[in-house]
Amino acid sequence: MKTSITGLHHITAISSDVRRNMQFYTQALGLRFVKKSVNQDDTGTYHLYYGDYAGSPGTILTFFPWAGMRRGRPGSGQSYATAFSVPAHSLPFWQQRFTTLKIESLPIEKRFDDDVLTFLDPDGLRLELVATKEVDSRPPAPSTEVPAEHAIRGFHGTTLGLIEASPTATVLTATMGYRLAAQSGHRTRYTVGLGGPGTYVNLLTDPTLPRGLDGAGTIHHVAFRVDDDAAQLASRAQIENDGLSVSPVIDRAYFKSIYYREPGGVLFEIATDQPGFAIDEPVETLGTKLSLPPHLERHRTAIEAGLPKIN
Repeated sequence: MKTSITGLHHITAISSDVRRNMQFYTQALGLRFVKKSVNQDDTGTYHLYYGDYAGSPGTILTFFPWAGMRRGRPGSGQSYATAFSVPAHSLPFWQQRFTTLKIESLPIEKRFDDDVLTFLDPDGLRLELVATKEVDSRPPAPSTEVPAEHAIRGFHGTTLGLIEASPTATVLTATMGYRLAAQSGHRTRYTVGLGGPGTYVNLLTDPTLPRGLDGAGTIHHVAFRVDDDAAQLASRAQIENDGLSVSPVIDRAYFKSIYYREPGGVLFEIATDQPGFAIDEPVETLGTKLSLPPHLERHRTAIEAGLPKIN
């Protein structure tokens, strides 16, 4: 029995400047600041979450902003690029916006019949806007910066940089329930569940890619979504049965998580959709306070004192 994965849950990256990070993702890209929390393994560091209005799984890009972190190097063994879904014909708006804001971007390219605009965040994180022809009915986050007709709907997919794709493809299909969707040149696309934007994993096979080095501007891990605890436990059993080393279930307050590395070296997580980000603050005021998981609440005073002020 394969895992019950339905798509991407969140993607977590590393940045070097917390204020610059917040400004870029909320103002330049028009995402909502969904949650201000801490790295549960390093409580002196924030864990910032950006996404749609409700903080829906499949829309959430998160960051560990370590002040002064050296620049990493995207490459093989990493999630090499993170793609957002935008409506068809939206890219001219974004090109003009990036020019105005002096955001580094590349020429639009055609990929799997979609137009793709690649750009970099202030730390050099490789991001993509995919002007998809597929239906994507997810509502964008309300923004005073970006008109709704051009706004980001959530993730389109993730691209894994690999020297050899077959072992990773085997894990995706035999263990995780993904299926081949398309192939073009050195890129192979897989999808899962109902398919469509928010489900795609692209494998970029390029022997010339340098080995990725962790640091600012790189992805820490890619999280996939399952409906509930039972589906997660079934997924864990399948992963373990297929010979991969997988963590115990870890309660992250807003979801439960398990972690494992796929054969190419990318850190994968499987996270539950429930209970979600509204368990400790209303949807209307998400991101306006420092939210801590219950086991850290008693340390709030010390944790707040050790964090940089950002608003």
